[in-house]
Amino acid sequence: MTIATADLFDERGDELDSVAVQYHDLGGRTAFDGPIRTVRCHRDNALVKAVLATAGDGAVLVVDGGGSLESALVGDLIAASAVENGWAGIIVHGAIRDREALARLPLGVKALGSNPRKSAKAGVGEVDVRVHIGGVVFTPGAHVWADADGILVERGAADPSGEAAGGGEG
Repeated sequence: MTIATADLFDERGDELDSVAVQYHDLGGRTAFDGPIRTVRCHRDNALVKAVLATAGDGAVLVVDGGGSLESALVGDLIAASAVENGWAGIIVHGAIRDREALARLPLGVKALGSNPRKSAKAGVGEVDVRVHIGGVVFTPGAHVWADADGILVERGAADPSGEAAGGGEG
């Protein structure tokens, strides 16, 4: 990422939504951006693991864990797989684990916090659906930018079903 989110917002504010949730920077890269992919799951990271094991092509996986801090949705092995597969970053609306190992990986990781407890592995959840976090809609295929100041999401991009995304929902 070559432009700071503050500068990007000054330049393109009407085209972007700013996420109000305050995330911790937990990966080895603070600034990252890319097209959005999503997983919606609650205390079950099987789909997160499966998606991050595929070619990322510079994408950012947004994991809507419902804000739960009860168990981790990403750990060092899953994050290492993301690096190997070319993902730019992961935004977790929930918890991660293995903070020190994640901080050494060349990957952007933002999360609400950490918890050493493992999650379930049943594969319950949804992939590449619109998710609403912090008053912002994350639409698969739209662009997301993240740095130490926060997260910006491209507004008005169409999802694969042709439905236009809007901001301000949550």
